[in-house]
Amino acid sequence: MSEDRAEQANAYMREKMMFDTRMFKVINTVAPEVGERFADFYESVWADGALPRKIKELIFTAIGVAYMSPRCILHVVPAINAGATDGEIFEAVAVGMLGGGFVPGGPGIPYAFEYALKVLGIAAAHRAGEFEDYLPATKFDHGVY
Repeated sequence: MSEDRAEQANAYMREKMMFDTRMFKVINTVAPEVGERFADFYESVWADGALPRKIKELIFTAIGVAYMSPRCILHVVPAINAGATDGEIFEAVAVGMLGGGFVPGGPGIPYAFEYALKVLGIAAAHRAGEFEDYLPATKFDHGVY
């Protein structure tokens, strides 16, 4: 796969999804059409409708806090790109933090609180132009299947 084709798919995903992360860029190096079709699907779910995209992204961010999902809290980036304010982000992660104490098998409020703070840090870094991807690269052990 050519590097240009992968970057073309990355740009397409940024346009449709309002963000890109390493996990999306990986698929584009081997199957850019798959990445682009995923971006189309993503946009069909997240596009403005009865709820604006910003709210949908904030809901998903709150879910990420409630379940301590490091990949889901990244949805704060497209929430910001869709116009979310710091106040809206704070309220969404506060709801997610409380949810962490009440969802079956949830992490509990103290642990979800740490994720809420992580979201606020990601938001601040993104606004400052410093955020890329805070998660370490996935390492695959090809000897174990």
